[in-house]
Amino acid sequence: MNTSSQPFLAAPFIKEIGRGKKGARGMSRADAHDLYAAMLDGRVSDLEVGAIVLALRFKGESVDEIAGFLDAAEASIAPLASPPGPYAPVLIPSYNGARKLANLTALLAMLLAREGVPVLVHGVTADPGRVTTAEILAAMGVPAAADPAALARSFALRQPVFMPVELLAPKMARLLALRGVLGVRNSTHTLVKILQPFAGNALRLVSYTHPEYLEMLGEYFMTAAPPERGQAFLMRGTEGETVANANRGQQIDWFHEGQRTILVQRDAPTDDLAAMPAARDAATTAAWIAQALRGEVPVPEPIAEQVAQCLLVAKALRANTGDQHGEQR
Repeated sequence: MNTSSQPFLAAPFIKEIGRGKKGARGMSRADAHDLYAAMLDGRVSDLEVGAIVLALRFKGESVDEIAGFLDAAEASIAPLASPPGPYAPVLIPSYNGARKLANLTALLAMLLAREGVPVLVHGVTADPGRVTTAEILAAMGVPAAADPAALARSFALRQPVFMPVELLAPKMARLLALRGVLGVRNSTHTLVKILQPFAGNALRLVSYTHPEYLEMLGEYFMTAAPPERGQAFLMRGTEGETVANANRGQQIDWFHEGQRTILVQRDAPTDDLAAMPAARDAATTAAWIAQALRGEVPVPEPIAEQVAQCLLVAKALRANTGDQHGEQR
């Protein structure tokens, strides 16, 4: 694969993927790796990057393209040490935040962490017009990690860790920031949600917003993800966040060793609404989550079910590795 520091010639790739939804052809996994690695390294011009981003948005990414992109993305970051203990770490990507509903991703993270699960939440710290998980955790006294060493300290205290994408994957953060320039999301927004940065195995909680991504990501986890690193829960996002909807839980599919298991069926519509924060701002949401953790207000049933499934799989995943002191890749 191409590892040169010289500028990367992207035109041949743009020619293939830029022919529109019907005429475009997908890249091989190896070509997708080389193209995305060059983009991460800054070896593709801004003009070409813009053309690639928009071409892929019109065409839609193939499984091979997502697999190649993710191969390059994970190779670009320093792997995190797999923490010891009876549970494999749980990864919760948070790149959307709340726009209409209160963002309860922090509740999910706190419930898992207090059971002894190493929980890494990663994402953006702020998003105009939205309330991010980082802002809610900060209001609860859980600041963003300043360095990877913060993970071990927080895990030992049974606290979740929030790691900004700029710290976790700085090269990917630069491509995420293109949204502010181009006005649209790009493939990197999908990649950060399926990123697995731990040296050992981990359970990824992954969400999708459009039905075509359910099929594409499902096929990726079943056919293209490395078997030893293919553990994931996939569900429709709650405003894009990977936390169950408090009022109507979504179906949760578990992908493992090339198999797909439905863990939670989608809830039927109901008129019985769960207790929720009075407003969606960070301070109000944080205060309500603290009440839920103290048992003063009930945890919404779909979120409690999501927690229970995470505990079962994270424990089994660690037990199946035969190593409760962590693994190395």
